[in-house]
Amino acid sequence: MLRPPVESLRDPGLQPERTRLAWRRTTLSCTVVAVLAVKLGVQDGTTPLGVAGFALSALVWIAFLAVAHRRIRSLSAARPDPLSYRGAWLTALITVALAVFGAAMIW
Repeated sequence: MLRPPVESLRDPGLQPERTRLAWRRTTLSCTVVAVLAVKLGVQDGTTPLGVAGFALSALVWIAFLAVAHRRIRSLSAARPDPLSYRGAWLTALITVALAVFGAAMIW
């Protein structure tokens, strides 16, 4: 009895869809953190370090939105390309920068 190749058993549409949904959830989480940072900045007294942390956090948030949007769009292709090294490094750098700038706002 002939068995079909393993690749034909896999639905290629499910993996990109799950990845796209994960990017959307991460974008939503990042947006919630940015909104909470705005609330923190408005609620407490403003210091120069806090204003700098807020401005840099907003800039990093916009950069993350750009990276996430580009990745989500690339996943809509029939055969999406894997995440590039540059995209992965940029996403990791943005995440670390957002954490550092958030800590600067609290400190």
